[in-house]
Amino acid sequence: MPLNITPTTNHREREKGCIVYPVYSRRSEGLSVGINLFPDKKKCPFDCPYCEVFPFSGNAAFSYEQMEEDLRSVIVSAQNQNIKIRDICFSGNGEPTLSAVFPEAFRRTEEIRAEMTASSHLVVITNGAGLLQPQIFSILKNAACLEQPEGFLDIWLKLDAGTPEWYQKMNRTDIPFEKLVKTIKKFVSCAPVTIQTMLCFINGEKPPSDEQDAWETLVCELANAHTAAPENGNCNIRKVQLYGKARPAPEDPLASQLPDNYIDERTASIRRKFADKGITTPVEIYY
Repeated sequence: MPLNITPTTNHREREKGCIVYPVYSRRSEGLSVGINLFPDKKKCPFDCPYCEVFPFSGNAAFSYEQMEEDLRSVIVSAQNQNIKIRDICFSGNGEPTLSAVFPEAFRRTEEIRAEMTASSHLVVITNGAGLLQPQIFSILKNAACLEQPEGFLDIWLKLDAGTPEWYQKMNRTDIPFEKLVKTIKKFVSCAPVTIQTMLCFINGEKPPSDEQDAWETLVCELANAHTAAPENGNCNIRKVQLYGKARPAPEDPLASQLPDNYIDERTASIRRKFADKGITTPVEIYY
């Protein structure tokens, strides 16, 4: 499998039936190797208007053997070109943790990572829906808390809203906000995560002030969640990533890009809130 790290085109390769797709990621700050568990069509319980995955259907089928073959090939290609792989990331055309193949695909991918590129991280990008399933909750918790000499699992957990109203505008899902937040709080009390929040206009509306306040309160609660379970030490939030809409989406212009200065102000605000509460979690910004 040839290694092509052109930033723009590779984000669309997964919609052509690819299981493994190398891409240059702004948040990974380098080469990320994506694992796509839905090569046949988009499958997600969220319907975010900013989502860059265009609806499609095809005849491609997921195969563990094909995943392993392609993953090994991409790793070898990167190593032959002296390109560092920053992470191997479960993302793709939907919510990876809700795929029936996720547990076994996760296990096999971690084995290959440890064998071939141990300094790379393993990343799972998730909207948290899978955490509602005890098996997925346990798999991710155990892997995220496992001490390793090199590399680790980093869970990039979507948290786009602090209120049920904005949550429905941003994520458009049947999963109740309160139920999901309760589960996320439980998970963060026993395992570390990276919080990811998309900031964008929805129908020309920016997040209202009460939404910003509620989101900051919720993130601060999550940052201190480990205090409810002190036996887990410093398991809480590794970092917060605020990012703007940077790629085309099927429903454009329903979701559109906010000005950079708005994202700057939101970043400064949560940093002040963290400082006031003695929270040292770093906050990253991606326009």
